[in-house]
Formats: sequence, structure tokens, C-alpha cells
Amino acid sequence: MQYETLTVEIADKVAHIQLSRPDAMNSMVPAFWKELPDAVRRIDHHASARAIVISSQGKHFSAGMDLSVFTSMAEDFSGEPARRAERLRRLVLELQDSFNALESVRVPVLGAVQGGAIGGAVDLLCACDMRYCTEDAFFTIKETQIGMTADLGTLQRLPRLMPVGLVKELAYTGRNFGANEALEAGFVNQVYASQDDMLESVMKIAHLIAAQSPMAVTGTKQMINYALDHSLADSLNYMATWQSGMFQMPDIQAAMQAQKTGTPPSFDDLHDCESRMQSKTK
Repeated sequence: MQYETLTVEIADKVAHIQLSRPDAMNSMVPAFWKELPDAVRRIDHHASARAIVISSQGKHFSAGMDLSVFTSMAEDFSGEPARRAERLRRLVLELQDSFNALESVRVPVLGAVQGGAIGGAVDLLCACDMRYCTEDAFFTIKETQIGMTADLGTLQRLPRLMPVGLVKELAYTGRNFGANEALEAGFVNQVYASQDDMLESVMKIAHLIAAQSPMAVTGTKQMINYALDHSLADSLNYMATWQSGMFQMPDIQAAMQAQKTGTPPSFDDLHDCESRMQSKTK
């Protein structure tokens, strides 16, 4: 697929999605909100990669929501109040879904950040499984400074990633927080001297993930995400139920044989997500 705001490359079971509007600081124009979830879900739908890396071109990761989106929303802010509110609610849910896709797909998503990640870019990164950045990276929950409450996932996901008191300070003030602070708070996994160093390392991590059993990896992602929203007892019970169906021997035998022989294991891809309910033509 060709996209207006993204480039997508897939090699050796790793997909690399790049935000590709560097001259505009990769701001999130209307097309972006359709293209990002489409790209991520296509990769998952066809089981064409076992890990996804999201990075960007240019000096900055992303300036967040493009002003054209706010302008369009302002022009649309008219009509009978209840119906206008219902329409706005659907718009917010649609925008949220663009980042929910990063959580809902079966494969891990790794974010790689250089320069600024502002506003909606923080929402995007919060939905990734892991985050990495360069020494010059900084993050900003910008919405408060433009008179609104962040509404695309930062306020819901970030307190699960960092101390809640720090999250509140960052959200209330809208101040920048840099790479070292993000690392100390646990928002990013590692900080690198340059974008090249970061991408080289992140790609190695993605390929290491891709070398594992995709059934084991997707099960791990689902179990961790489930545990974030449920009690310990419910999570353990769900784990037992999952394992009763998903614990099968072929991947385990392949992994054990690879360890014995010192050779890389070979695992089948996950099945694609094509509907099995389509009618067959005669």
C-alpha cells in the first residue's frame, strides 16, 4: 500500500513504519488517522510481520495533531448541542481507535523517537509495547497548554507506565520532559546517542522478537495487557484458560531442538485474519 503520511517496509518478519512528512515535523494530518491504523492492521491481518517498529523521518518524531484537524473541528462545532456532542464523541472515539490499533494487533509494537514527541505523539507512544529514544528526544503533553484535556489515551495509559504524581505534573503543566527523565521514570527502555544507533538497536530487538515463536509472543502480549485491566485472580484464571487451548507441542519442540543443536528455530507464522465465513463461489 502507498500512503500519504507513512512509508512501510517489511523484511525478515519485521515491519518498519516511518512517519514520512519531515518538512511538517510529521504532524498528524487527517490522512494520518486513517493510514496508521490501516497499515498496522494490514500487517496483522496478513500475518506479514512478527514485530512492528514505528519511527519517523527528519529532526522530530512528531509535532502531534496538525492544525488543520483543529480548524476542521472548529468549523464543525455548530448545530443543535446534543447532536453536536454526539458527533464529537464519535470523532474522539475514531481518533482513539487509531492508537488502540497498536494495542489490539497480535504483534509487539516498538516506538523509536528522536527530537520532539508532542501532544498526539505521546498518545501514540503510550499505546506502543516499548519505547526507545535518542539523547535529544523530549516529550510534551501539550493539550493543557492549548486549553483542552488530552483525550487520545495519554491520561489513561501513561499512569500505568510512570508514577502517577509525575504524570499529573506533566499533564497539568504541559512542560517538556527529556530523555533522561523519561528513562528514569520508565517511559522509555533505553536512550541512544543518535537516531542511527537507536534504529540499529531497536531493529535488533525487533528481530530477536521475530525469531521467537509467534504464538508465544502474541500470548505474552495478550496476557500482559489483560493483567493491566483485571485483578490478579482474573488474570491467572484467564492465563489457565488460554494455556488450555494454546499450549501445544510443535513450537516447544522446535525451540528445544534448536537449543540442542545450536541452530535458529523455525516457527510457522500465525494464520491471517481472513474471515472464514465468506461464501464460496461455484
